[in-house]
Amino acid sequence: MVASPEDAFVAFDGVQKSYDGETLVVKDLNLFISKGEFVTMLGPSGSGKTTCLMMLAGFETATTGDIRLDGKPINNIPPHKRGIGMVFQNYALFPHMTVGENLAFPLEVRKMSKADREAKVMRALDMVQMGEFAGRRPAQLSGGQQQRIALARALVFEPELVLMDEPLGALDKQLREHMQFEIKHIHERLGVTVVYVTHDQSEALTMSDRVAVFDDGRIQQLAPPEDLYERPENSFVAQFIGENNKLSGKITAREGDTVNVQFANGENCSALAVNCGDVGDETLLSIRPERVVIDGPADHNSVDAKVLELIYLGDHIRCRVNVHGNEDFIVKVPNAAGHKHLVVGETTRLTWAREDCRALDAA
Repeated sequence: MVASPEDAFVAFDGVQKSYDGETLVVKDLNLFISKGEFVTMLGPSGSGKTTCLMMLAGFETATTGDIRLDGKPINNIPPHKRGIGMVFQNYALFPHMTVGENLAFPLEVRKMSKADREAKVMRALDMVQMGEFAGRRPAQLSGGQQQRIALARALVFEPELVLMDEPLGALDKQLREHMQFEIKHIHERLGVTVVYVTHDQSEALTMSDRVAVFDDGRIQQLAPPEDLYERPENSFVAQFIGENNKLSGKITAREGDTVNVQFANGENCSALAVNCGDVGDETLLSIRPERVVIDGPADHNSVDAKVLELIYLGDHIRCRVNVHGNEDFIVKVPNAAGHKHLVVGETTRLTWAREDCRALDAA
């Protein structure tokens, strides 16, 4: 359930951040997260996402606005008193301590008895399938194992909120993908609230209940993964999330939620009016590669395209074509019976449905 400002477990209310008193790196942030939700802050470097996480953790202070946790303002509460679990990319494990001692440390700080500490440490290690490693030191573990221990340490004192800052960035692709599902399943089992920061869009789509896409210090769109991909609200989100084809044109007619767009060569295209201007304005059309069909239905939009490159990827052929001078237009042709076999250099006809084509801001 999407949180409202009143019932949000984590709330950023009108938050702004400036380091020099002039330039805002976070601008008028309003973000409300429900208890038990997994929300990812996604964006390119310098977009403001990590600064938001650091303000929530208490390592940075908001210039203006309020940050609340479970209804209580935390702007002036130091990090160690916020009761938040943290997982970083560099693991931040104590090298001179064993795995068990690393996990016991946050419990000792909380004056927990030895028996309770031992029980909680073993429970947390079992949660990440590292129970037999309690006596080892971090240097004796692989990168993936160290990251599991860092995750267990963040969960060992049973916080209601866990923050993760690019925690899988140092892992290889296969291990990273495996850990994505591990973290997702742990979240589902525990019901803990997670705020996760990454620049990896596939990671965000795989793990999150909702994703906040950041650019230039602002949330460009906040939505579940499927909505972000299928229904981007502006050209930045369309380009940043997944692979996307874009074509420029001018709006020549508008009726309800449909616009007619004319390309420079005079051809026309029908599209959903999502975030575009009026008749006479420039717009940018967004079409996902898998929604483009070769020689599709006659009532669909259609354009001529010259085949430039074919790449075999097993389940599909990635076809790069030239459409109206755009040489990076991609078509994903299923590698299955009944689909046309293309040849580099030939001209073919591409088609797509109006509902798969979104008219967005020209920027």
